Amino acid sequence: METTVIEPKILYYGTPVILLNTLNEDGTVNISPMSSSWALGSFVTLGIGLGGKAIENLKRHPECVINVPSPALWKHVERIASYTGTDPVPDWKHELGFTYKKDKHEASGLTAVGAHDVAPSRLAECPLQLEAKVHHIREPEYASFFAIVETEVVCVHARKDIVLDEHHVDPSKWSPLIYNFRHYFGLAEQSLGKTFRA
Repeated sequence: METTVIEPKILYYGTPVILLNTLNEDGTVNISPMSSSWALGSFVTLGIGLGGKAIENLKRHPECVINVPSPALWKHVERIASYTGTDPVPDWKHELGFTYKKDKHEASGLTAVGAHDVAPSRLAECPLQLEAKVHHIREPEYASFFAIVETEVVCVHARKDIVLDEHHVDPSKWSPLIYNFRHYFGLAEQSLGKTFRA
């Protein structure tokens, strides 16, 4: 196949959306929509923009909940996509159209439920909710706009209808919301096959 060289504005070529819950200084919870994360074993690495409420909260209180929405929740995610929990709104966010919103639960229509092992709450409507503790925050010298946050998942909540057993999620019943070049997608329903380790 023939290719061409391009310069895309973003490289979100198809990554899961997460809603990151972090603890504000007054004990309330901030919700940050994100699409830069990856898992290895029980560790999840997050790419978080600097100057926002999520990174501020994680530096002060190194715990979070990584809520993984299904495709059916995309409108709830989008309802809070243009909000920031930082007041005043940083200049760079203001230029991109962000506005301040303290209570993102109300704006999103999502419900807070208590966590077992961390202080921030979970989002009841998300089929997967990963309670995590931060081990390391790194701000790369080569990039001044984001931090790499390494977390360890300490408790996993899964909606009962997507669980095969205590160790497995049924991939025929679970699909993450995917962020694909700034558009929301669900995975195709038909499985193409499985790896030998499945």
